[in-house]
Amino acid sequence: MTRRAFITVVTMIFYAILVVNLTSCQNQEPKTYESASYKRFRENHISYEKYNEFNTQFKFQKIEGFEDGAERYYPSSIIKADDQYYMWYSKPQSNSEVVGPIDANDTLRAFHWDLCDIWYATSTDGLKWEEQGLAVSRGTAGRYDHRSVFNPDILFTDGKYYLVYQAAKSIEDARWSKQFRTSGDFTPNVIGMSVGNSAAGPWKALDEPILKPGSEESWDAEVIHEPTFFVKGGQFFLYYKSHGRLPWTPNISPGKFNKDYADIPLATGVAIANDPKGPYTKSKYNPVLMGGHGSMVWPYRNGVCAILPEGPERNSILFSEDGVNFYPKIQGLNIPKGGGAYRPGNFTDVNTSPGKGITWGISHQLYPNYHFVRFECDLSLEKGNRVRKEYKMIKEYMNNDSYDYNPKLNID
Repeated sequence: MTRRAFITVVTMIFYAILVVNLTSCQNQEPKTYESASYKRFRENHISYEKYNEFNTQFKFQKIEGFEDGAERYYPSSIIKADDQYYMWYSKPQSNSEVVGPIDANDTLRAFHWDLCDIWYATSTDGLKWEEQGLAVSRGTAGRYDHRSVFNPDILFTDGKYYLVYQAAKSIEDARWSKQFRTSGDFTPNVIGMSVGNSAAGPWKALDEPILKPGSEESWDAEVIHEPTFFVKGGQFFLYYKSHGRLPWTPNISPGKFNKDYADIPLATGVAIANDPKGPYTKSKYNPVLMGGHGSMVWPYRNGVCAILPEGPERNSILFSEDGVNFYPKIQGLNIPKGGGAYRPGNFTDVNTSPGKGITWGISHQLYPNYHFVRFECDLSLEKGNRVRKEYKMIKEYMNNDSYDYNPKLNID
């Protein structure tokens, strides 16, 4: 046999062995069988309700102090100052009909949130509230906040109070979506801020907004909505909702979806600053949450929780340790809409003092008309620590070589 023929035979034998081995591997049964659901359970670190520190039921009840029939919506986070609870909210000009952007004028509203000011109320128990009056009014003609200020949130840090809110400049920025007469929005709108030395004010509005919509190529080109705060590592995280749509053509059409974000009609981003007044830099990872519209965030442990009423992960609690990367922890909840939770600790930096979680707050409901309700839940750090301790026993049992029965594992 020639050298060339020998090499050819050896090569053929090698490929034959390789084919046999590959076929054998393909036909080989797996060592363990895992369904898709089981695999998600293990890989995503999902826990059953009894071992899940985020397991809760939101309960709702009436509150007192707002029986006059006036519209009020989007209450802020609730803080405690001078032995009283404070909350801020949107309240429109009284006796002003909602007629849509085509017919709106200086006294008729384009939308429910048009011609609004920021009002506030106080309570000693979170159930009986007393409206104290105007906190932040609309600005003078030509300012970014002249037409409406609405959907507020509060931040307390370094002895000062910071009210942040959506702001619209002019009725000329009102866009009609053609879905129905009063549908649409202010585009562009911005996020404004007022600063006070006490929770009761007085408040001084900044001359310029602290956040604006992005460029036409960005995911947040349309609007900047629903600001809310979280503090970590000496930095201020400002979360906001937006849409992946190009700016609307005035009162003609809803515009076109940005091609890169056409499958994201609604999302939440974050902008971060070293000072409450800014400047705020939008995260390069935006959007950080798929969904929004009446969402709520609060500090927990060394991170932040969020709930989303709309989007593919709606009705769930998500958690992020770094404020940017969120993971769902429990789903299928009856969550508050447009809620503001009571924040024990008043925005303490979670790197300094772990977030204590939440147990109650105020949200709005839409039917039969806009009104406030109180929600209660059990998402406290104390409850979370107890559940973690119980779950640790389960994990230790699973990792132990012994199968001795431990009656303490029967946790209710």
